[in-house]
Amino acid sequence: MLNIRKLTKSVGGRTLFADADFTVNYAERVALVGPNGAGKSTLFNVILAEDLADSGTIERDEWTTLGFLPQEGEALGEETVIEIATGKAGVIIEIEETLQGLEKKGTVDCPEYYQAQAKYDALMDAGLEAKAKKMLRGLGYEADDFDRPAKEMSGGWVMRAHLARLLAMEPDLLMLDEPTNHLDLDSLLWVQRYLQAYPGAILLISHDRSFMDDLIQTVYDIEEKSLVHYTGNYSSFEKQKEKRFEQRRAAWKNQQKEIEKHQEFIDRFRSVASKAAQAQSRQRQLEKMEKLERPRPIRKVFKIKFPQPSRSGQRVISLQGVDMAYGEHRIYQNLDVDIERGDRVALVGPNGAGKSTLLKIFAGAIEFQRGERDLGHNCRIGYFSQHRAATLEPGATVLEEVVKSAKDLTEDECRGVLGSFLFRKEDVFKKTEVLSGGEKSRLNLVKFLVDPPNLLLMDEPTTHLDLMSSEALIVALANYGGSLVFISHDVHFIRKLATTVWHINRGELIKYAGDYDYYLEKSGGISDARAAITSG
Repeated sequence: MLNIRKLTKSVGGRTLFADADFTVNYAERVALVGPNGAGKSTLFNVILAEDLADSGTIERDEWTTLGFLPQEGEALGEETVIEIATGKAGVIIEIEETLQGLEKKGTVDCPEYYQAQAKYDALMDAGLEAKAKKMLRGLGYEADDFDRPAKEMSGGWVMRAHLARLLAMEPDLLMLDEPTNHLDLDSLLWVQRYLQAYPGAILLISHDRSFMDDLIQTVYDIEEKSLVHYTGNYSSFEKQKEKRFEQRRAAWKNQQKEIEKHQEFIDRFRSVASKAAQAQSRQRQLEKMEKLERPRPIRKVFKIKFPQPSRSGQRVISLQGVDMAYGEHRIYQNLDVDIERGDRVALVGPNGAGKSTLLKIFAGAIEFQRGERDLGHNCRIGYFSQHRAATLEPGATVLEEVVKSAKDLTEDECRGVLGSFLFRKEDVFKKTEVLSGGEKSRLNLVKFLVDPPNLLLMDEPTTHLDLMSSEALIVALANYGGSLVFISHDVHFIRKLATTVWHINRGELIKYAGDYDYYLEKSGGISDARAAITSG
């Protein structure tokens, strides 16, 4: 279906790929992995012909249709949700013009014409709208939303409409760049189950380990300018990568010993007449030997014993009879909940159900209309939100901000923690005022970890983290001695940390006194997702 051979590509003077090979077969599920900045999105752009390779060949079967979901997208005009989901928003006219232009030139026997005709036929399919609506419902839309102008909605909901479009059109090769970023857990589970039965091939970039484990069959790892092929899901890839590294390191060490042995003989006997010929022979052997490069160590989670918070009372915080509404939109009525010392609560439910609102109520960040919020003895709250501006000193560096907060860590330990959260080498000397939103979010997260409160409220803490940084956060929170309430759509993160799950929807809060798998079993989450896939 897709073959890339001897690909070389440089960006800004840095070589991302050198003679790299890559293949996607029909109906194959492939993940492209590698650290941030390794070239994953660049490779996507090359495949999409939005960027050119320096050298190499890219071959795609001429009948293969391709669909791409970028990380971000906005509604640009007056198109409705259903117009985006059917692919008709501004597209039909463009395709007709393309077809007419090619027909006038007499170039109808070419891949461009075939692809345009196939896309036009798919868009005009009478069953497309019904299928698009099915996808929209699975992704969390209500029927009342279908005819709403998309520009009234957030970027996340617009991206869901674009995902619905791709799923409805079923291209032969579906390219997805971080498709779970804008999904709540309910819609993520639905998409995951749907893609397991998807008839075409899937090429995926994702930081969601659980999503990849349940879906992926093949992994290509960007390593030292090459694309290394592994068979299996993400967890299998990690084990194979570790084994490959050990084999390569052993081979390199053995070769180094052989080189040293030869060199020692050469140095010892090159001036000895009876041994000079042998020394020259060994010198030629060394010159002809294909030298192995020392393999780079695999990046591992930086393990450090973070400071522990002060001990709170048994009851950390409670809400009694709380009513909360935004104007006429009621979120909670007469809500009673308690957090006790050591609780690790995951808040789940559809977007807009009130999860973030509950965290803000706990944090004291918003006012409610009725009821009481009581803090327990010695309760110290830390509220982490990806949308909340971090309290950072504008003139300070990243490292200075962390050292100032970390009373019990050395500067080297602070640098190690920052490295685990993607602040590497010279990044630690950046001034806080020049940081991006994602960098500020990560820095704020590190500051929580090095000086932790005893009640930690976290809203999507893994959003700006890669897989290894997410693991570092899991390790830190697994050893955290306080109470934790969090929202996340990362199933692996929830499975590792939650001991209790609260499901929130339409003002109703249901508690499940067990981990995420217990919640799925008792709530019927898996069966509901399967039913949604097969229902009209």
